[in-house]
Amino acid sequence: MSDIPYFGEMAALLTAVCWSGSSLIFSTATLRVGSVLVNVSRLVLALFYLAVLLLLTGASFDLSLPQYAYLGISGIVGLAIGDSFLFRSYAHIGPRVSMLVMSIAPAIAAILAFVFLHERLPVLGVVGIIVTVLGVLLVVYERAPGSIIHGKELVAGILFAALAAVGQGVGLIFAKLAFNEGPINGFVAATVRIGISLLVLLPVMVVLGRFVHPVRTFRSDLPAFWLTAAGSVLGPFLGISLSLLAVAHTAVGIASTLMATVPIIMLPLVRVLYKERLSWRAVGGACVAVAGVAILFLH
Repeated sequence: MSDIPYFGEMAALLTAVCWSGSSLIFSTATLRVGSVLVNVSRLVLALFYLAVLLLLTGASFDLSLPQYAYLGISGIVGLAIGDSFLFRSYAHIGPRVSMLVMSIAPAIAAILAFVFLHERLPVLGVVGIIVTVLGVLLVVYERAPGSIIHGKELVAGILFAALAAVGQGVGLIFAKLAFNEGPINGFVAATVRIGISLLVLLPVMVVLGRFVHPVRTFRSDLPAFWLTAAGSVLGPFLGISLSLLAVAHTAVGIASTLMATVPIIMLPLVRVLYKERLSWRAVGGACVAVAGVAILFLH
């Protein structure tokens, strides 16, 4: 697969497409049964899907100890910790302002990759990252104007979103380290990453009393379960697997930037599904981001 031109970049864009769909589905499910239940359940369901797929295909889990360690740390930092901070930021400042802060994630990932992996991007690659992030910022800011959030709520929300961005960047670095040790099946890597993150996240949520009566809750709201199940296919099942393939086959900074185009891809979706009017600034931001993506494919 690595012989396919721009395989890593295409995997990163497909990741953004999957995450765009899953974010809309999960947002609906979250309104019905809460963020903690959806956050943990999506990982449990994705692990089930991955287990079935790997049993059918007979994929090998013959990884080295460092690969297991790197993928485990990647899952704990990126999924168990990073995503938990992201859901906390949603509660304080909402998803749109949170995404505005999360736009720094590609820069964090690129800097961390430069420091720890010695990944050096060509000038054109750096320009592509900057242009893409600027386009994403324009779109997200346009969709979150005139925030009325102030004081402690704003500070807490921004802090949690920033920590989520750092968690995402650090998680990608450790995933890249695992692939640098040797070739890994993307679905196997996703299974290890999700499985180890759940070993940490699930007991903590149970002890804190945040994850209680999941079966009873979903039985009383079957639409919420089916939404979570569908979102789990697009998000952690396909999305995380594709994101790991992206990191394996292109620079971390570029993969992270392309995966951050979720707000751009969501524009036509919210226009069709929710009949939201798109301003010229949002359309202009999307065009800028697409130009940045084009530059990244030319780097």
